[in-house]
Amino acid sequence: MSVARKQEARYLRATVAYDGTDFCGFQVQVAQRTVQGTLEDALATITQETVRVIGAGRTDSGVHAWGQVVAFRTGWRHSLDDLHQAWNAVLPDDVSVRCLEDAEEGFHPRFDAQSRVYRYTIWGHPVRNPLLRRTALWIAKVLDVPAMNQASHLLVGEHDFATFGSPPQGENTLRRVVRAAWTQEESMLYLDIEGNAFLYRMVRSIAGTLLLVGTGALSVEQFASLFTAADRSQAGPTGPAHGLCLMAVKY
Repeated sequence: MSVARKQEARYLRATVAYDGTDFCGFQVQVAQRTVQGTLEDALATITQETVRVIGAGRTDSGVHAWGQVVAFRTGWRHSLDDLHQAWNAVLPDDVSVRCLEDAEEGFHPRFDAQSRVYRYTIWGHPVRNPLLRRTALWIAKVLDVPAMNQASHLLVGEHDFATFGSPPQGENTLRRVVRAAWTQEESMLYLDIEGNAFLYRMVRSIAGTLLLVGTGALSVEQFASLFTAADRSQAGPTGPAHGLCLMAVKY
């Protein structure tokens, strides 16, 4: 894109949903299918430009999103509705643009985010549900949801979360969680957790460790002890990626 064209370019933001099963995460990787690469390729087809999409979060391979936020510049001269419809028409079935709007200059999807909301989903039933195999972890055992909630409440506040993950860069493992709670709707169980930022695999590690509380393999007191130890080796197994979804990014 020429300098003149760059100056005319619109700055846009979009909310994107995707089934992460067949993606190698959000961030572009060489010779790998990623969400970012797929979004950029579709835009290039429509606009005949090289467009770089910036995301609010780099979800891992297999992790889903309902509320991923992205921003990009384009010299598109037609209406936003036209671009929105064309983008979705070109994108594959496992990703869609939920909304598209103008963004303020200086807006950054990642650095301007005040909090992110994740949901970990469990199908708690003696019989597996084939319709949920891509989006929910199947647990056949009966889970002690009140105990899981009691342990979850310990996460709220600013703490050292080193037990549950590693920082994407640097050494700071302090994070602030504003809510963490399980809800149950018949056989469906949801862990909703909102925080200012998250360590690498933090939510999946928390979910996996809370499941140990739910099965009785770990007491609430033991959960509290391993949490405050800030020792990665003390966490339970990391929950599989397919149970996790980025629900929203708040600004």
